Amino acid sequence: MPAPRFCPQCGSGDLDRRQPDGDTHARLVCGACGYIHYENPKVIAGCIIEQDGKYLLCQRAIPPRPGTWTLPAGFMENGETTEEAALREVWEETGVRAEIVSPYSIFSVPKISEVYIIFRAIALEVTGQHGPETLDYRFFAPEEIPWESIYYPAIRQILERYIEERQAGVYGIYMGNDDSGKIHFIR
Repeated sequence: MPAPRFCPQCGSGDLDRRQPDGDTHARLVCGACGYIHYENPKVIAGCIIEQDGKYLLCQRAIPPRPGTWTLPAGFMENGETTEEAALREVWEETGVRAEIVSPYSIFSVPKISEVYIIFRAIALEVTGQHGPETLDYRFFAPEEIPWESIYYPAIRQILERYIEERQAGVYGIYMGNDDSGKIHFIR
């Protein structure tokens, strides 16, 4: 999202990027009223949903990269919890009603200012309908997953790790970023 051209507080066009006194980052500061505009990362919430040894993926209908496959996930809305956002996105994109089992992965993508929170979930109801952001959705067995058409490398890594952990019967929580991180196993 581009930075505002006018102050959200007073409407002045006198915005300048500088580091306010006592702050650690450069911010947009209004020269007229002193308002400081904070730009923060976007939160994306979604789920890995397993049913009968198969995993739910949806095929993107919208940019970026329409036609690629991904986990059902999307931007969190104001007033939602991360869990509510994840379940809403699953419903909107796939028509699947789900229940969250546990958190699974929290990772940051600093270069695009996004934070992904992915939950483990189970399908409660599969309606056979999907929303306009989705071309198709399917439950894939691991050997059927279109690995080369997964939208984002970090999503592929999460899914590969989940399948390995599922086979081992032990789940961890991954925390890190798109380049490096650590799996924390809870005992």
